[in-house]
Amino acid sequence: MKKISKLPPILDGNNIEQKRQEILEYFQNTYTLYEKLFEVFVNDSVFYQKSEPTRHPMIFYFGHTATFFINKLILAKVITKRINPDFESIFAIGVDEMRWDDMSSEHYTWPDINEVRAYRAKVKSHIEELIQTLPLSLPITQDDPFWIILMGIEHERIHIETSSVLHRQLDISQLKNSSVWLTCKDFGNAPKNELVSIEGATITLGKDKNHHLYGWDNEYGRESEIVNDFETSKYLVSNGEFMEFINDGGYEKAHLWDEEGRKFLEISAATHPPFWVKSENGFRYRSMSEIMQMPLNWPVDVNNLEAMAFCRWKSEKEGSDYRLLSEAEWYLLYERSHIEDVPNFNDAKANINLAHFASSCPVNRFAFGDIYDVVGNVWQWTQTPIDGFKGFEPHPIYDDFSVPTFDGKHNLIKGGSWISSGNELMKHSRYAFRRHFYQHAGFRYVKGKAIQFEENIYESDTSVSQYCEFQYAQSSFGVENFAVTCARLASEYSLNHTKALDLGCATGRASFELARHFDKVTAIDFSARFIQVGVVLQTKGKIFYERQEEGEIKSRQSHSLEEFSLLHVKDKVEFWQGDACNLKAHFKDFDLVMATNLIDRLYEPRLFLENVHERLNEEGILILTSPYTWLEEYTAKDFWIGGYVDENGKEVSTLEGLKNILEKNFKLLDTKDIEFVIRETPRKYQHTIAQMSIWKLKTPKKCEIV
Repeated sequence: MKKISKLPPILDGNNIEQKRQEILEYFQNTYTLYEKLFEVFVNDSVFYQKSEPTRHPMIFYFGHTATFFINKLILAKVITKRINPDFESIFAIGVDEMRWDDMSSEHYTWPDINEVRAYRAKVKSHIEELIQTLPLSLPITQDDPFWIILMGIEHERIHIETSSVLHRQLDISQLKNSSVWLTCKDFGNAPKNELVSIEGATITLGKDKNHHLYGWDNEYGRESEIVNDFETSKYLVSNGEFMEFINDGGYEKAHLWDEEGRKFLEISAATHPPFWVKSENGFRYRSMSEIMQMPLNWPVDVNNLEAMAFCRWKSEKEGSDYRLLSEAEWYLLYERSHIEDVPNFNDAKANINLAHFASSCPVNRFAFGDIYDVVGNVWQWTQTPIDGFKGFEPHPIYDDFSVPTFDGKHNLIKGGSWISSGNELMKHSRYAFRRHFYQHAGFRYVKGKAIQFEENIYESDTSVSQYCEFQYAQSSFGVENFAVTCARLASEYSLNHTKALDLGCATGRASFELARHFDKVTAIDFSARFIQVGVVLQTKGKIFYERQEEGEIKSRQSHSLEEFSLLHVKDKVEFWQGDACNLKAHFKDFDLVMATNLIDRLYEPRLFLENVHERLNEEGILILTSPYTWLEEYTAKDFWIGGYVDENGKEVSTLEGLKNILEKNFKLLDTKDIEFVIRETPRKYQHTIAQMSIWKLKTPKKCEIV
């Protein structure tokens, strides 16, 4: 197969223009490769089909990666103008079966595919221009505009892989063969698997921020782990080896599956791996674009639950303990195999980076000493749930890349597959999926008792924990809880109490308080890290978080809806992730829109303020609160509503700026000062006064008939 995927660039070097060219070529290769993936559809109607019910139609994924570039560049204030606001809203947020995922078909009107192709072309041209003109210094650091461009490229590299999985789940009649995506033709019987002894060692996980390769936020930080001696399978588990599990009724034996696995079987009715196709003569195999003879010597593709059930079956059959690899054990295999990381990574030695095939290949083809496929062929499920390393910090421009997966429900996959590229090739890359999800992923087993991982139920993200304390802990210095005050006043000013929108809802306290007074509350925040707290309260009734005390000392706190007498209203609230400056059109018909301490944290608040009247019913009320702490860190000075001196030397306050924008559609009813206190440590608090302004939507003038 002709090599079609480039290796990623390193972040340092001595030649600026050469680095520009490297990044430009890497971007162009990524963008083109992604589009070629969608050229295998038999016609354009396939773009409007779903590969499976819990995903968006394929057109979403085609548009999503392009809008990601624009949305992140705007958020990082690298650019200020959108290319297509509608596209950059509807294609913004994917699906991971979170409660805030929007899967309602009523909320989407998918555009013509040719419009999306034209949009992708505009984005491509725009990014190419940025790469060639933005200031560049080396090494590229996480606060550099080029980091955001690399973030967009690596994000699209991820979707090359995940979209190819969705392709594989489409009906085969919707795809055609392509000379770009060639399947391996080496079929045969499965080799007999055997165990290889691995000597233990102390493994250091994670990397420093000065590392020479791009990384996602969960890769940074450090942890050491002692890995004991263990035995692991020489080969990945093949289709042939897994066939023994099938023939022995593995999917029908409930005791081989844990509670989550049994639920998966009940919902999916699965009786065999997803890419096996039943036929009159047994099983055939589904590659990305064809159904073919079963390659018994290729690795099996399964989810984590199926892999664990196989290990229980093998344990029972042989009277020994078998389990999946841990993350640290995979690291040990990697280091033991003397694999060189990018830029010296050699993709000729593994079935990875599309260097050989657009499919798996025999499990006994690529050896790393006495173990095969340490990297490549298919990802390897681990038994390790993903969490942050010590020192983890979410990247501010993509703060929900990792944190929503730190829930004990997402397990790490390691090693990459035949289509893995970019950051996925790197030693420190960390990707995790829900245990019932499918990727191009299989497993190897370890002989030994399962490792117990303690579930981390305490929120440790500093900013999120501080907001939990702010919204749910007892008030300080006699100042009433800010969320409670705002919700109470909002209810008093509202003329109707059917629907309310809490925009910038953070961890959700005001949303639940509004639900005391409104029939339905829509709670929206830009950050999934924050709304996740509200969702946990809604589903589990209780939150746990770490509170800063002194230096490294932290205490563990918890609060429940029951202690605030909010349990009876929790189901009246629905949480969504969204951008206040570019909300989806279906968020409308509200009696109240409340935006607390939001406007001076928006990248372009005028976009929200000039359109918010379209979200309200007649007699609708808009309530804004803000301490008016304008900072260029959040809002470029050109977009400040107030707090500046204009070209005539006049000082413009934010309230004046609000009047200039809002009085076209609203009447100012009142203003109030609202105090709030934020605890940082037992001896340090922020005491702030926000101004609340209350606005009533003007009734449209009726035309007189003469």
